[in-house]
Amino acid sequence: MFLFKCNNLCLGYGSTLIQENLNIQIDKGDYVFILGENGTGKSTLIKTILGFIKPYSGTIEYSPEWDRKKIGYLPQTSEIQKTFPATVKEIVLSGCQSELGIFPFYKKQHIQKAMNNLKKLGMEEYAGRSFKELSGGQQQRILFARALCATASVIIMDEPAKGFDSVTTQKMYEIVSELNAQGVTVITISHDAQAAQKYAGKIIRLEKAEALK
Repeated sequence: MFLFKCNNLCLGYGSTLIQENLNIQIDKGDYVFILGENGTGKSTLIKTILGFIKPYSGTIEYSPEWDRKKIGYLPQTSEIQKTFPATVKEIVLSGCQSELGIFPFYKKQHIQKAMNNLKKLGMEEYAGRSFKELSGGQQQRILFARALCATASVIIMDEPAKGFDSVTTQKMYEIVSELNAQGVTVITISHDAQAAQKYAGKIIRLEKAEALK
């Protein structure tokens, strides 16, 4: 079953065309890597799919299975507010917000979920620390843990290994592969063709607009 389809999608900023006539289908349970050079619109494509920006033209068709509240999203490190005044625990817990319903209070199971995801990444001892005091790589791990808390059906990651050491990168791929084995759809933007060959079930390669002529 398809999760979403991009039909003749054209992307860009201002008068600059980045991608044109993209036709992409992502199916439920896919493990997808989106590869391409800088400037090929990888992040723009994801933000368009998530509804953050509008395409120049074309359409995106979503299945009834698509639910924005069940998606874990890890943006690029450069887009993160690194001085956010909150504790690590508060940041990770915020990934559970879609589960709160009409009562805006975290329950015991939410706290346990957050701590479990911190533990997976070796960051449980930082739960009470201020997020802004952490290094860039540590912050990335915290935001990955937050995305894991938010993930119910889909996880989308934009250059997730940036700032990770090799051990953390391997752990991240193991965690995501386990999620995929459980039926979670995985979409990863990356420059790592080797990782794509190892983990992906589907690879999408984007080229610069001028290369499409």
